[in-house]
Amino acid sequence: MFGDIIDRALAKAGVLVRALVYLTLILPAVIVVATSFTSGEAMRFPPTGFSLRWYYAFWQSSLFIDSLSLSLKLAAIATALSLAIGFAAAFAIERHKFSGRELIRGFMLSPLLIPAVVLGLGLMQLQVWMGISQTFLGLLIGHVVVTLPYVVRTLSASMVLFDRNLEQAAMSLRATPARVLWTITIPLLVPGMISAGVFALVTSFGNVSLSVFLGAGGNVTLPVQVLAYVEQTVDPLVAAVSSVVIIFTLLAILIADRISGPKSVI
Repeated sequence: MFGDIIDRALAKAGVLVRALVYLTLILPAVIVVATSFTSGEAMRFPPTGFSLRWYYAFWQSSLFIDSLSLSLKLAAIATALSLAIGFAAAFAIERHKFSGRELIRGFMLSPLLIPAVVLGLGLMQLQVWMGISQTFLGLLIGHVVVTLPYVVRTLSASMVLFDRNLEQAAMSLRATPARVLWTITIPLLVPGMISAGVFALVTSFGNVSLSVFLGAGGNVTLPVQVLAYVEQTVDPLVAAVSSVVIIFTLLAILIADRISGPKSVI
């Protein structure tokens, strides 16, 4: 009897804690989005009136639009490169036993352990030495470095859960290794690749620390542009820009979940 009371109390406490956690995570975004619709000149919650003027100002601002275009382009290319490199790395690590395998695995995941400021400073000095500092190529390399661990980790987990009997059945029917890879392995790993791509896309699009060190001149990403704008003035335009970033992130997650979630084979 006493145990049942404790179980019910813990269950209710668990529901309360989860609700508080969700509220803590969602409330800041809700406040930012609500503030972006204000008709006033200052960021204030609750907003004074309702207006789309700050979204119009955002789309009329070449400063933010150029940064948004760069961020989208950079995130798309970095995600594609990370998926290609990460798939090859995860496939080699999980499917083959060779000397130094764990060392390579640790090396691929090491950007997650290095402080972002240290990593950005190190990459900046390396790129100065290579002569590609403050270029799009240098910025792209930095974003690939920081997104690659998420791809490798996600695809490695997918390959651990992969049913290799399907590959063996195909090879028993005289399918070549390349044919097995393209017709069996990759299609079954698509849900994991989509998840890895979303991680890489969101990480690259929202990255600030590396972009501050590696971007300059015409290579200023949207988060860095917002940071520089906030240092000078704080008006609802920042809230409108932040709302666009929030919506972009949510759409990427929802689309990925729609494509891979219900149809996941692994």
